Amino acid sequence: MNRKLNILICPLEWGLGHAARMIPVAREFLTLGHNVIIGSGETHAALFKSEVPGLSYIDFPGFRPEYSAVLPQYLSVLMKVPTLLYHIIRENRRLKTLIKEHQIDIVISDNRFGLWNRQITCVYVTHMPIIPFPRAFRSFEFIGKAFHRYIINKYTICLIPDLPGVKNFSGRLTHGFPLPSNACFTGILSRFAGEEHKPVTAKDISRHNTIILSGPEPQRGIFRKKLIELFRDIETPTIIFEGNPGKQNEVEKTGNISFVNHLPGDQMKELILTSDLILTRSGYTTIMELASLNRRAIIIPTPGQTEQEYLAEYLSAKGWFSTVSQAAMDNHITTWKGECDKNIDIASESRLLFRGSIDEILKKCHEKIQSRESCQ
Repeated sequence: MNRKLNILICPLEWGLGHAARMIPVAREFLTLGHNVIIGSGETHAALFKSEVPGLSYIDFPGFRPEYSAVLPQYLSVLMKVPTLLYHIIRENRRLKTLIKEHQIDIVISDNRFGLWNRQITCVYVTHMPIIPFPRAFRSFEFIGKAFHRYIINKYTICLIPDLPGVKNFSGRLTHGFPLPSNACFTGILSRFAGEEHKPVTAKDISRHNTIILSGPEPQRGIFRKKLIELFRDIETPTIIFEGNPGKQNEVEKTGNISFVNHLPGDQMKELILTSDLILTRSGYTTIMELASLNRRAIIIPTPGQTEQEYLAEYLSAKGWFSTVSQAAMDNHITTWKGECDKNIDIASESRLLFRGSIDEILKKCHEKIQSRESCQ
């Protein structure tokens, strides 16, 4: 069966990372000749429009909680669980309508819990089958694990954007326990992947720093303000990526800092590859993108966001990144000098895993279509 399929991709609205890691997935299905539709809000749609021509769009935003400036992030999210459950039910009902209206064959949900339907092939993407709890409450982590497994089992396939062996980026979030039977590893998902990158040497490094902002307010604004105070008066030019793909790509300056709303992926990649210092949150997609370019960075977890705190601790212990807490940031961070980047050698394995996972999705879809047609 070689007919053109209609594929709906719906990233979570909790940050641009969930959309960014769907870019290589969208590109691959387009290359294979299928129709790709993005179901998201305006900000995520703007990112796809800037990176992948030829897509279609549906206004289909997901649940997007606001975090607290006072409460830890996990408590803020916990208080919004009733609203989350309402959104799960609502988006599941909306999906039924979209399937009929757009003749959807495959839906790919990046961490959106309600996008499953028995009539079509449904794919769920997550890098944390275990939802990490704070250390003091880790004995209750089984509750979140059981709930997440229940959601995952609703889907045809669960894709895990990581490597299956010791050389992995998600640690205990996906390793060291039995995974759901429908789970498979895709390798890392990065919009910068797809071509070989030579290891960066000292002579390749430009004299500029790169800071990548991400995450929800109010912590994003707090983080930004502190970074401006630290980097404004240093000699080395600093570029801050604001992560606003919907806004014009105008460059503003404060002292020696240049603020960029958004850049096309190839230009952003070039600036990352030639940076002296890279500083960012420890969001999983950002980590995958840096790893795909063999670049190290200082990663600062969002305070109270247990997933980022764990990833920062885990990856710094492996020696792949350095980390410091937001509270401990001071002037010493502006003079940090990392070693020449270590080649983690993940590209070839990731490509094989990615192609295998795409083939598995298409296989399941064709089986579903054949089964449906045989019953008619």
